[in-house]
Amino acid sequence: MIRTLRRAVGRAHKPRVDLSHPARSPLGSSVVNCVVYEDGKRLSGHASAEDALRQVRKHEGRFVWIGLHEPTEAEFAGLAELFGLHPLAVADAVHAHQRPKLQRYEGDGTRNGTLFAVFKTCRYVEHEELTCSSEVVDTGELMVFTGTNFVITVRHGSHGSLGPLREALEADTEQLSQGPAAVLHAIADRIVDDYLVVAESVQTDVDDVESTVFDASAGRADPGRIYQLKRELLELKRAVAPLDRPMRALATTPLPPVGPEIQPYFRDLVDHLARINEQITSYDALLDSILQAHLAQVTVTQNEDMRKITAWAAIVAVPTMVCGAYGMNFEHMPGLRSPFGYPVVMAVMVVACLVIHRSFRRNGWL
Repeated sequence: MIRTLRRAVGRAHKPRVDLSHPARSPLGSSVVNCVVYEDGKRLSGHASAEDALRQVRKHEGRFVWIGLHEPTEAEFAGLAELFGLHPLAVADAVHAHQRPKLQRYEGDGTRNGTLFAVFKTCRYVEHEELTCSSEVVDTGELMVFTGTNFVITVRHGSHGSLGPLREALEADTEQLSQGPAAVLHAIADRIVDDYLVVAESVQTDVDDVESTVFDASAGRADPGRIYQLKRELLELKRAVAPLDRPMRALATTPLPPVGPEIQPYFRDLVDHLARINEQITSYDALLDSILQAHLAQVTVTQNEDMRKITAWAAIVAVPTMVCGAYGMNFEHMPGLRSPFGYPVVMAVMVVACLVIHRSFRRNGWL
């Protein structure tokens, strides 16, 4: 994979990535935006990636933010060469399906190091009724390359657009003036906020399943719904739990371009992540309890059915035994010649069945 990527980079040696004309850009339709910022303010016009990088290197206080959506290896090769991105990080960004993580790649002497962060984006899927096949949590991926004077975001999936976030940051020039580190924090903060929204929405489904299990008028609950909700909750957990360690690293260890002035914001982010992890853990434990309660209800129902079957079998055994005795066709049997034999035998069977039935009703078996 790495050899293929390097050959692609070699073929695209020093390409001119003209983002102002997407139809002619080597990056093709994957380019979402390319903007240069100076002291937190957006500069007018859309320069090519080469021009943008040339500008930010000449003027201190400028950086470029390039957004991509599901680029191919060939499309991303030009930027990888231009910004000196590590081949391993580029391969992860192109092929996706990565675990949330944070890695730092040192520069080559002419370039500063780069932070490579992987995030899982999450979205709650609205549905009228939870079924055993309902999709509750939809996930995507977002990779962020952060350097001293650039930010490159690579998004995979149909949701998690950074357009609204970019507009919000451009409205807060004081925050954006802190450079690429502020953009990285804003992206992480938005993703964690989305986790919180999804977790609160999942709680509604958990409450609905719980009420169905313990509501006698709702009938027997479908265990498939509980299993499906646990599977979707696991999908959310896979996105949230691995992100705790990278965020703690950014909050406690200086990792350029993230400096001490941004670290307090990441510490606040760690607190939010801890809260969401606690929610997910509590939901998972509650679903386990709901599933156990459902299985206990099924067991109790089966026991009640067996007691009823046993009781009726005992009642039916009385006339069966009497009729079986008189059906043996012996010549000398009591009551065969008596005109009151049949009524007496029938009366005895009825009285015996009634006594047994009353006894079972009194003990709660019927």
